Amino acid sequence: MSAPSSETERTDQPAKSDGFIRGLAQAIGGPVGEHATSPAARRGRFWTAPRIIMALVCMTLAFSWVQKSPCQDGDWQKNIQYTRFCYTDVLALYYAEGLNEGKVPYVDHAVEYPVVTGYFMGALGLPVHALGVRYPEINQGKWFYNANALVLSVLAVASAAVLLALRRRRPWDAAIFALSPILLVTATVNWDFLAIGFAMFGLYAWARRWPILAGLLLGLGGAAKLWPLFILGPLFVLALRSRRVQAFLLALAGAIFAWAATNLPIAIFYRTSWNRFFELNDTRPVDWGTFWYIGRFLDAKWNSGAVGDQGPFQWLSDHIPTLNHLSYALTILACAAIGLLCLLAPRRPRLSQIAFLVVAVFLIFSKVWSQQYVLWLLPLIVLARPRWGAIIAWTVAEIGYFTAFYAELLGSGGKPVIPEGTFVLASTLRLVTVAVLVGLVVREIWRPELDIVRETYDEDPDGGTFNDSPDADWTIRLRRRLNIEKTPAPSFPPPLVEAEQH
Repeated sequence: MSAPSSETERTDQPAKSDGFIRGLAQAIGGPVGEHATSPAARRGRFWTAPRIIMALVCMTLAFSWVQKSPCQDGDWQKNIQYTRFCYTDVLALYYAEGLNEGKVPYVDHAVEYPVVTGYFMGALGLPVHALGVRYPEINQGKWFYNANALVLSVLAVASAAVLLALRRRRPWDAAIFALSPILLVTATVNWDFLAIGFAMFGLYAWARRWPILAGLLLGLGGAAKLWPLFILGPLFVLALRSRRVQAFLLALAGAIFAWAATNLPIAIFYRTSWNRFFELNDTRPVDWGTFWYIGRFLDAKWNSGAVGDQGPFQWLSDHIPTLNHLSYALTILACAAIGLLCLLAPRRPRLSQIAFLVVAVFLIFSKVWSQQYVLWLLPLIVLARPRWGAIIAWTVAEIGYFTAFYAELLGSGGKPVIPEGTFVLASTLRLVTVAVLVGLVVREIWRPELDIVRETYDEDPDGGTFNDSPDADWTIRLRRRLNIEKTPAPSFPPPLVEAEQH
């Protein structure tokens, strides 16, 4: 069989490759036929897969704006922000951070977020305040929320575009992101799409073999929310395996430069304000719905009859510095295990697989897991394991937690709305489904023949310069010594014969 003449001739059809979608497709007549997917049938068609995806993500974000609309005027009487599930930090913090009084972030008020998020808040908040001073009749909070919602939605659309660019042969993978209820309910809860946008463009820059630009973007993302910097870890381990350490060092230098350039002005001239983010993270107690929250609840149940007796999770909740150290230690150990998996896997893992695992284990062991943090995982799981079934199960658990969390907030000031055990159950299901996704990604790294992305791409579509190099000799010897690899590793790029077999 001759090699395909273009990428579009190898475009994945989910109704054929994904078991869950194939089962659903049977209800409407089965998968699309060969004639409908032929180049001749596609020629001249306006509604191509990428355009459909972009329309779907715009539709989801429009519904998200409608879903948050009851809260936009800031008149949160009778807990409307919880009963309508429309709470957003964006509006609440416009007042809490003094933006409505014209206070400059970090200069006049110690903002609780990293500096790029603070800069963004000021860039939109101060003009809105000035407009409100000139036109007192306008609702400043509403204008601020809508300005933020517009920019954050643009970043969400841009993230969908990056997913499409990274998976040109698998455009329907991006539909998982575009249609996600997670996107609908959390897109504008906070400013997380700032970091997500930088991280996604950083991954795209790496895939295009621009390591310095990739590092700059990841550094800017890390200056908005810390987690994009975690992607440097997977880049480092894959660089070791592929003998591309120089490219990693260029990315690392770019990340350090971007992070330092955005942080140093505040760290030098407004040190107390700059420290606020780090101090808050050090002193914050156990947050709603985390692994530690669940453990504390179980401790209380098991020790309910023992006077003065505490379980380990209860004790940790009263000793936050020790909890911090334990949380960091568990995360580091998990990341070390992921690094070892990356080096020992029979075939070099894909970058997005390792990135997803690192961010997921950080959330699993963190003492803080805010409702919008789920957005961090959404684009990464689309790139790492775009199978609808497990992602839908995880989404159901996340939406279940979302509703239980608001019910818990409603009852926090008085009569409980739901039993505490119900909220803990919802938290546990969320935690378990994330852990299941981690396990499924690990399985596909260890057994790459199960990886659906590799059925479409010979190499890692996110790998960039990693794809130009065979594995380092020492990693091959290590796997042979452990009887993981008894034959020479495949060369990169693959031979023409292998490409033709696809």
